[in-house]
Amino acid sequence: MLVYLRIKNFALVEDISIELDSGCNVITGETGAGKSILIGALGLVLGLRGDKNLIRSGADQAVVEAVFDISQVLAPIPVFLDSEEIEACEDGLLRIKRSLSTKASNRQFVNGTPVSVSVLSSLGDWLVDIHGPHDHQSLLYPARQLEILDSFGKSQPDYTKALKEYLEGYKNLRAYELRRKELVVDDQSYRRQLDLLRYQVQEIESSSLNEEDALLDDRYTRSAHSVDILRSVQAGIEILSESENSILTRLGLLGRHLHEATRLDSAGLKEITEKFELLHELLVELQSLLADYAENVEVDPYDLQQIEERLNLINGLKRKYGKTIEEILDFEKNARVRLNLLENRDIELAEIDQLIQKENSALRKHGKALTEKRNKLIPSLELKVLRHLKELGFKQSLFNISLQPIQNPMSELGPTGMDRVEFLFSPNPGELPKPLRTIASSGEIARVMLALKTALAEADSVPVLVFDEVDANVGGETAFSVGKKMREIGNRRQVICITHLAPVAASGDIHFSVEKMIQNQRTHIRVNRLKEEERLVELSRMLGGQMETARKYAQTLLFKYKTNA
Repeated sequence: MLVYLRIKNFALVEDISIELDSGCNVITGETGAGKSILIGALGLVLGLRGDKNLIRSGADQAVVEAVFDISQVLAPIPVFLDSEEIEACEDGLLRIKRSLSTKASNRQFVNGTPVSVSVLSSLGDWLVDIHGPHDHQSLLYPARQLEILDSFGKSQPDYTKALKEYLEGYKNLRAYELRRKELVVDDQSYRRQLDLLRYQVQEIESSSLNEEDALLDDRYTRSAHSVDILRSVQAGIEILSESENSILTRLGLLGRHLHEATRLDSAGLKEITEKFELLHELLVELQSLLADYAENVEVDPYDLQQIEERLNLINGLKRKYGKTIEEILDFEKNARVRLNLLENRDIELAEIDQLIQKENSALRKHGKALTEKRNKLIPSLELKVLRHLKELGFKQSLFNISLQPIQNPMSELGPTGMDRVEFLFSPNPGELPKPLRTIASSGEIARVMLALKTALAEADSVPVLVFDEVDANVGGETAFSVGKKMREIGNRRQVICITHLAPVAASGDIHFSVEKMIQNQRTHIRVNRLKEEERLVELSRMLGGQMETARKYAQTLLFKYKTNA
């Protein structure tokens, strides 16, 4: 169960902490006081989308922390934490923290370990089931009704297996059909694709690209400026050795002078003499290298033309197939693969057709098995829902679930099976049940949804159920019945219920009130855990004021729940 929730700088909340208990926790307050903000914050730590606009104005960061006691949870959370390399829980407590920041990336932690949002979402599926006011309308759609039926069956391993087998088969079949669609094009398009791929492969292949082509730019530069290069090199050679006043000639004169001086002071001039000899060797080597280079400089207009033509070819290929020679060759490789597939299209089509036929047959088998399990499951769900409906004020109502084949001219194999579900309901005695979407009022739909949620709560193992104003459009004695139902669910699961109805609020084992205040020209939200007397005051407010009649009725409600506990 959820034992602790802290919210800081989230929406209108500056900093609040809430300690919750087992059983039914009710939350009340004026319209717009911020009750649903609490549910939004809880959803955030369970992996729902986090918008930076939710950060309280003036703050840089919003933080939500939640602590769950998982000591009695049946879900394999410890195994999951270990697989994700998350620190194990201490004392059976799971700690989740999520922050939204205006200046940095959003972050989330489980037991102090940084995690992804998907990890929070996985944990949320095991820990909390949130039912909002918009669930009522979704109940009118057959797809949602089928989802509810399947949720009821997921507590049974063989039912879950049947769902999984069908879904995997459906995904495989659609993948094969998509591949076939890619291969099956009209003949004209097919020929165009073949011609294009053959041209691309031939164009790249005929160019005979190699590693030396990467050096062509340097070759072109040398060839294009060969005359200037040769002229400069020859001028350097002349300066070194071929003119009357060349460097080597002058150096020879310097050598003779040093030789005369060395005869007189060989020890003092030893180092200088060694440097001179080294310099002379280097200059002679330089002159030789320049001469060799000059001999190899080719001034060949024809060679330059060939290089230009080769470069133009390569640059044309780069414009079509890639920025580098490596990318061009990779393109050719991939084009060959695609070409081979198209040229062998008929063979692959035959193989895919066989796979489609095989998968279609297997999927129908899985679909029929799933239909059988759904038919076996329906009576159990009908009985449970009918019992809860009677407790919610429909004393002589009828509730049936119709399971029919999909009426689709394209295919009877849908993503959720071969079945279409319709909830049939009759709130009044003597009337045959009809589709829920055609006859039920908003208040009736709310009670049917609550009956279904109660039945699901009995079937699954999610420890925390959140009801956000699911009692809308009900009142009077029905509201008391809804409250009893909340309290009943609270005997098996932790319930967090946001309500505007005093009869529902009185059902809570724990009562919190939310109020909005203005302090220092800023809006703040405060959450109070109510004591007995404070609770009477809040219930009286919800009943219309502080008059004695309202207070007495509030006392009556509290006493009524105590005596029915």
